Amino acid sequence: MPDRLRVIVWGENVHEHKNAIVRQIYPEGMHNCIAAGLREDRKLEVQTATLQERQHGLTKSALAATDVLVWWGHAAHGRVADKVAERVLSRIWEGMGFIALHSSHYSKVFKRLMGTSCSLTWREAGERERLWVCQPAHPIARGIDRFIELEHTEMYGEPFAIPAPDETVFLSWFEGGEVFRSGCTWRRGNGRIFYFRPGHETYPIYFHPIVRQVLRNAVRWAAPEGKWIDRCPNVPIKKARETLTQKGPRLHKEGEAGFR
Repeated sequence: MPDRLRVIVWGENVHEHKNAIVRQIYPEGMHNCIAAGLREDRKLEVQTATLQERQHGLTKSALAATDVLVWWGHAAHGRVADKVAERVLSRIWEGMGFIALHSSHYSKVFKRLMGTSCSLTWREAGERERLWVCQPAHPIARGIDRFIELEHTEMYGEPFAIPAPDETVFLSWFEGGEVFRSGCTWRRGNGRIFYFRPGHETYPIYFHPIVRQVLRNAVRWAAPEGKWIDRCPNVPIKKARETLTQKGPRLHKEGEAGFR
């Protein structure tokens, strides 16, 4: 792991401009609040980007210089350009870490990574949430007690239409009785992915010190372990490790890139 991890916190930055309650809680924007929590770890080099910027702030050069991308979205998933979403996916397959927060379960990037609808049940009642730590020894749960208690949250409930996680780090219970897999990990290509449920925009959840600690832990866990370049080269017969002769019909010319 490098001495300093380069992180981008991406926020769609819509509710902060349209909703007075959200603007009062997050006057600098949710993305800046999340970034401030990450900067409490001095070994994290944190920048922000938003939907409104050119190419949503996620240019090819910006992503090439990013180790971990933290994503918050809710009301404008469809406004994210397909080209940018594909660019993010390519970097994840190469090894960039990806952390999807709260309603980012419906983002283009996360749904593509999961290959499912990522649907769930939900309710806005300001109820209590208790996130139980399922794997106390997991790096993302480092320094966390048996559970995290949030006084007021939006409920997300099962069934959560995702592929079985590699690991379930947190499991939520809500005051209304529902449960939810609130902290899940996967590997896709060479990239590590973490989904973390808390973070509804009308509650000050990203100021919570333990939530901030989870996010700092998650960024460190998601750090790249190396870079894998996604390509599909044609290996000519003459470059095979063993002696080969052509034995059947050939659809493509020798050395031709037939899939791209």
